[in-house]
Amino acid sequence: MKYTILPNTDIKVSKICLGTMTWGEQNTEAEGHEQIEYALGKGVNFLDAAEMYPVPANSETQGRTEEIIGSWLKESGRREDVVLTSKVAGPAEMVAHIRPKLGYHKEAVEEAVNKSLQRLQTDYIDLYQLHWPERQSNFFGKKGYTHEEEEWEDNFREVLEILDSMIKAGKIRHIGLSNETPFGLMRFLEESKSGLPKMVSVQNPYNLLNRKDEIGLTEILHRENVGYLPYSPLGMGVLSGKHLGGIKENTRLSLFPQYKRYTGEEAVKATGAYSDIAKRHNISLTHLALAFINQQPFVTSNIIGATTLDQLNENIESINVNLSEEILKEIEEVHKTIPNPAP
Repeated sequence: MKYTILPNTDIKVSKICLGTMTWGEQNTEAEGHEQIEYALGKGVNFLDAAEMYPVPANSETQGRTEEIIGSWLKESGRREDVVLTSKVAGPAEMVAHIRPKLGYHKEAVEEAVNKSLQRLQTDYIDLYQLHWPERQSNFFGKKGYTHEEEEWEDNFREVLEILDSMIKAGKIRHIGLSNETPFGLMRFLEESKSGLPKMVSVQNPYNLLNRKDEIGLTEILHRENVGYLPYSPLGMGVLSGKHLGGIKENTRLSLFPQYKRYTGEEAVKATGAYSDIAKRHNISLTHLALAFINQQPFVTSNIIGATTLDQLNENIESINVNLSEEILKEIEEVHKTIPNPAP
């Protein structure tokens, strides 16, 4: 395994992070525990969770993922062996069941942190993230921004003050963002320069079919020393190549057909082109897709997910794959022809 330091902290994290959003829906508690043990055995020390997980979000399963992690922490006694993240849900209809008043106001954040700590059976969370912006913006599959009337008012400083109180209480160590834009990141960074805690990372979707963060956001990451935690590196399994020729049965995309982000005509065409590159160089499409992300200089840790141990092993082993300049040039040629077909 390879390791790096989460920017602006003293926390060493593996370059591969174990995503957990299927636990409690597609994966049982026993399978979740098995995945943690297997990943730790491979050198992974980084686990990513959220209060809304598992996905798809619903009132019956909400919080189950954290409970699975929590039961493993209690049984194993290995809290110090893992770096643990979670997230507070922003306002959205899909999570209306979590609490009556969603958003990042004081009562919501305090409730979210305290309940996550209870489910996780720990005293602290290493990295606590805002799951998506409160304001209207182009996240969750939107390529461009269109301004609409909204009730939201600028509250970046207030949110940092609330999170600061959680840090001072010892409940969280560091803070980060998810599904955030260059504007949101810069506003939080501006406010932090007056003595408030700094957002140390951004967790956004990033893969061969969605590289829009390279436009604008990655410059900020470099100049402001902010970490980047890509999620959906395989585009919900599309970039494994298994869906070329049609959606396979008993997969995430067949079980939850509402997730169409990576299955559009252009995305399928690009996936086929990347698959051809992998075949020419005798590597799996999964390794091509994941190694591409692992090699990006702005990436802190690549959040992989799996429903089986075979998938998990292949994903983790991508850390040992190094893409040549020739392969990277071929990837760029496809990207120039079909840029960001699944933003």
